[in-house]
Amino acid sequence: MSVEGKHVIITGGGSGVGAELAKRFSAAGAKVTILGRRQEPLDNVAVPLGALALTADVTDRGSLDDALNNARAHNGPIDIAIANAGAAPSAPFSKVSTKDFRASLAVNLEGVFHLWQAALSDMKNAKWGRMIAVASTAGLKGYPYVAPYCAAKHGVVGLTRALAQELGRSGITVNAICPGFIETPLLERSIGEIIEKTGLNDAEARKSLIAGNPQKRFIQTSEVAGSALWLCSDSAASVNGHTLSLSGGEV
Repeated sequence: MSVEGKHVIITGGGSGVGAELAKRFSAAGAKVTILGRRQEPLDNVAVPLGALALTADVTDRGSLDDALNNARAHNGPIDIAIANAGAAPSAPFSKVSTKDFRASLAVNLEGVFHLWQAALSDMKNAKWGRMIAVASTAGLKGYPYVAPYCAAKHGVVGLTRALAQELGRSGITVNAICPGFIETPLLERSIGEIIEKTGLNDAEARKSLIAGNPQKRFIQTSEVAGSALWLCSDSAASVNGHTLSLSGGEV
């Protein structure tokens, strides 16, 4: 099965992994809707592709529901929901406020919950669907200075596994892609924070981030997008509740 004619929703679609997902799914013939908080970067991605770009805040269920209803009016029922929006600020655990912790859970975990639940009825009606979370190796192991992010991504993995069990006979699969550090604008911000807080230079900061990857390189957005396309194919029909680690063998 190809994704041609399928309606795919991608959150965090204005840059990085989200932009690459939009390009790859559009090239494969899918009807693409990208969501994000700012219209301009969304339009920069969507216009060349002929995709639909809508502003929405995944932490606000009302905002998301309004955007999805607009997307349905343009592209029909939702077949594929890719929860890609996320944020990973760093700080020592002792300096993380309750507000900061809740904010991380809101975007990184609740945002996945909101998208998947909002798209579920369309997939149940079609007796086919794909729910995919772009999680992280932070959902499989711990990293220092990003405790709220790790907690949220572990939550995404748990949500993925639970929902896969619940929907196993529905024709819907639920999976998480867990990349290591991906070469995106988000990574550049993280490197900037490391330089500012540690005094390392750019090369040293980059080396510290790839130290755990046996291939000693950053993951590419094309690898994440290719994995998502595979999860939507017939070849992955029995892949359900899986956490696909894209990490060069990092453990």
